[in-house]
Amino acid sequence: MDKKVVIIPTYNEKENIEAIIRKVFSLEGDYHVLIIDDGSPDGTASIVKSMQGEFPDRLSIIERSGKQGLGTAYLTGFKWSLEHGYDFIFEMDADFSHNPDDLPRLYEACKGCGGVAIGSRYCDGISVVNWPVGRILMSYYASMYVRTVLGMKIHDCTAGFKCYSKEALSTIDLDDVRMKGYGFQIEMKYTAWKLGFQLVEVPIIFVNRKLGTSKMSSGIFGEAFWGVIKLKFRKFNRKA
Repeated sequence: MDKKVVIIPTYNEKENIEAIIRKVFSLEGDYHVLIIDDGSPDGTASIVKSMQGEFPDRLSIIERSGKQGLGTAYLTGFKWSLEHGYDFIFEMDADFSHNPDDLPRLYEACKGCGGVAIGSRYCDGISVVNWPVGRILMSYYASMYVRTVLGMKIHDCTAGFKCYSKEALSTIDLDDVRMKGYGFQIEMKYTAWKLGFQLVEVPIIFVNRKLGTSKMSSGIFGEAFWGVIKLKFRKFNRKA
C-alpha cells in the first residue's frame, strides 16, 4: 500500500486541531498526519502531543519557534516526508476550509498523473462558501493573473490543497524555493510544471473557516504579485 502523509501547518488552531486529525484518521487508506506548529501560544502543540499516545504510528509533530511562514513550514514537512519514505504528500489547512473527505480523490488523481493533484476552487465555476465577495474576486483574479503571466493551464494557481507524488517533490530542489508566503503555492506548481510533471485539477468546495482566525494579509499578496514576474524569468533544474 502507498504511504500517504497529510502535512498540516498550525498556528493557534486549538479549536480545530483535534477534530481535523480525527477526521483524517477516520478515512480509509491509512493516512498519516504531520503537524508543523510554529510555536502556537494557545497550546495547539500540546493537544497534538496528547493525541500521539492514541496514534503513535500515524501522528507526528515538528515544533518550530515562532511564526516562520507557510512556505517554510511546508518545505520542512516535504523534506521530512521524503526522508521517511512517503509516496504521496498532501498539503491541507487545519481549519476545515479543505474537506478531508476530498483526500482520496486527490490521491487517485495524483496517482493517475504522477505529478501534482490540485484541489481546485475554480475549475468548475467558483466553488467558495462564506468568503467576502472582495476576497473571492481577489483570489480568482490572482489566479487569472498567474495563468496569464506564466502560461500554466490551470484555473486555481494559488490553491493550497494539494497532493504531490514522491517523484515530483524529490525532483524539485526544495532549497531553491524562494517565495515563503502566498506565492509559495504558485512557485511549487510552476516549478513542478516546468520540470515536466503533470498538474491535474480536482474540483472541491472551499468553505471559509468557522473557528479561529485567518492568517491572510495584504503583504502576502504583494510578495506573490512581484514573485510571479520573477518566476517567469527563472530557470529550473532537476535536483541532482
